[in-house]
Amino acid sequence: MNLTDYVKEVSLADFGKPFKHQAVWNYRLRSTGGRFFPKDGHLDFNPRLYDEKGLDIFRKIVRHELCHYHLYFAGRGYKHRDQDFKQLLNKVDGLRYAPILTQKSFLYLYQCQSCGQFYPRQRRLDLRKFSCGCCFGGLQLVDSHKIENQP
Repeated sequence: MNLTDYVKEVSLADFGKPFKHQAVWNYRLRSTGGRFFPKDGHLDFNPRLYDEKGLDIFRKIVRHELCHYHLYFAGRGYKHRDQDFKQLLNKVDGLRYAPILTQKSFLYLYQCQSCGQFYPRQRRLDLRKFSCGCCFGGLQLVDSHKIENQP
């Protein structure tokens, strides 16, 4: 899907106004669905939300960002706390908050070779640098596996 063309289509259909800038995927976004940049007018979108939640939810996120976009260029209140933004968001049926994504993390379990103390960690440890906090013994990796947290 060409993202800029899709955003232009949504802008004309739902707002009746053209979108004249670029829309890009931003793979670094974690907790937000998208961002509007007033300085140059482009929009960033989180591709994981499109993949996990589908086109219906993603369209509502596009509407949210287009509310920021159109209000800013109209010289009206475009921030989340502004009444103009809240009214336009309700009018076009946009999402107020981004839905929660599935969190993927790795769990590494280390154990002290001397006293047997366990250390669960989300990041790998350099075993040459770290030692047990109880007895200063050496650590070894016992188990590592991926956990998917469903909200």
